[in-house]
Amino acid sequence: MKSRILAVEDDEFSLKLLLRHLTTQGFPNVVTASNGAEALELIRKDPFDLILMDIEMPIMDGASALEAIKSDLKLRDIPVIMISGVGAMDSIVNCIELGAEEYLLKPFNPVLLHARVNASLEKKRLRDMESNHLSQIKAEKEKSDQLLNVILPSAVASELRAIGKVVPRNYDNTAILFSDIVGFTSYCSTHTAEEVVGSLQRLFIRYEEITRYHQMEKIKTIGDEFMAAAGLTVQNFQPLLSAVKCGLDMAKATKAMDTGWQVRIGVHSGPVVAGIVGDEKYQFDVWGDTVNTAARMTGLGGPGKVVMTYSSWLQVQDKCEGLSLGQIEVKGKGPVEIVECYGLQ
Repeated sequence: MKSRILAVEDDEFSLKLLLRHLTTQGFPNVVTASNGAEALELIRKDPFDLILMDIEMPIMDGASALEAIKSDLKLRDIPVIMISGVGAMDSIVNCIELGAEEYLLKPFNPVLLHARVNASLEKKRLRDMESNHLSQIKAEKEKSDQLLNVILPSAVASELRAIGKVVPRNYDNTAILFSDIVGFTSYCSTHTAEEVVGSLQRLFIRYEEITRYHQMEKIKTIGDEFMAAAGLTVQNFQPLLSAVKCGLDMAKATKAMDTGWQVRIGVHSGPVVAGIVGDEKYQFDVWGDTVNTAARMTGLGGPGKVVMTYSSWLQVQDKCEGLSLGQIEVKGKGPVEIVECYGLQ
């Protein structure tokens, strides 16, 4: 693409001579203006690669127009070559101090004109390349930040960007939620891959919305299981109650889909350890007996209910409706009284 040049000159003879030289030297795409005010109007409407501007002009002289260009953050990178007679050296020096790229004396020397125009356009090209490169870097950084926020809780992603790592932490009162879709395996055998993944995607997006609404954080998905936590990096004064409410809303959202799915929910609260594992693929995760117990609760109750131990139930009994399932053998814990929560008071 040919460079766009703006020639600003009020003397008709000098302007014609300048245009002739530029055309001969391979710069036919030249727009003209007769004073600084007219030049500014043109520059603000359309981009130019170079401005050749006389100093002495009516209405607005070249120095005033140059000062306006260099003070405008959108225009300041356009190179400007000032044009003047031999006797105006003080004005030329002033324009160079204002930010002019170069200067030319009348009458024009074709060789010098060609050299300075080419040099100024090359500087502009390099500046544009640098600007584009910085824009690309910024865009890639934004993509990277967005990706981190997708795979990690926002507070964890911010810590990773700031110091290059995430410090493992103990959390004393965290509620863990697991969900498991009833009949998912049989659904997979009777539907196409596109139908299975599409339905699961829609459901998990809805789950993510619900967890955010209840001040919880998605931890990960494992097949058709969805894991979330309350009381980690997002402050939550009632983490277990949030998990119960979240689970009930997830059950409603699952039933409302056209897949025929239902979901089992298990919750438990207590201390956990949280941190990042992996190097090439980051995974924020939580560990501890609280996590194991919540996972085991998932398979003990009926679909659409939130299942927990009786000791957990005591923390939320004044806000929830529930039913004891009696003593059930829980792996690693022996017989434990289990409660199904089926609604809120």
